[in-house]
Amino acid sequence: MYYRKLVALAAALVMVFSAVWVASATPKVNDENEQRSLQTIEPLNLAILIQDDLVPQVGNELKITRDFIRSLPQGSQVMVGYITAGSLQVRQPFTTDLEKAARSLRIPLGSTASSPFNPYVEVVEALRKFDRDGANANAILLISDGLDTSRGFDSTAAGHTVDIDRAIKEANKRGVSIFSFYAPSVGLTSHSRIAASYGQSSLNRISNETGGRAFFQGTTGFVTFNSHFARLRETLNRQYARAR
Repeated sequence: MYYRKLVALAAALVMVFSAVWVASATPKVNDENEQRSLQTIEPLNLAILIQDDLVPQVGNELKITRDFIRSLPQGSQVMVGYITAGSLQVRQPFTTDLEKAARSLRIPLGSTASSPFNPYVEVVEALRKFDRDGANANAILLISDGLDTSRGFDSTAAGHTVDIDRAIKEANKRGVSIFSFYAPSVGLTSHSRIAASYGQSSLNRISNETGGRAFFQGTTGFVTFNSHFARLRETLNRQYARAR
């Protein structure tokens, strides 16, 4: 009998201590949630640049890209442009009408006829469309294979070409962070791991050296931008959050 009472007492004490622990832990979780709720993303000036010769699967990502544009905070401005055969085709100049910007997206042509020698000349052109005196933070989302073949396909040039250097210098001068999503083109990067790694190396450098971040999914094939946009949102939350 004594033994049973002892066991019952021990069980009761466990329950009491558990209740106390839960009660003490709950406010901490609530505090963390409250702290997150006191943060909001600042409006952005965001240029979305898409290389026009990317593989056809990139066309399947239009919906999630549109949803991302629509999710930007009020007061943001968005520009949509396509990097194609030596020029920047601006589909939508900077606008605060996020729905209009989202609708301006189209499926990339996915043809070698639209292949640029590299995307970085057009990145420089896009950078010059930012208002240096604007109140918003400035960023580019570059969706590209990152490969620069303007001066040959050479391992020593990966990530260190004249045009990449110019783009980095111009971005830093104008205070624009460059975020990048890697996707293979219908050209070299769709069937050459070496070309894909060179392109990724270039995207990684231009993002890292301008205060952005590069997102990859390996050097072969293409899956989806879902995880890229999830991580991009987290990065923007950290980078451009402010207290209310």
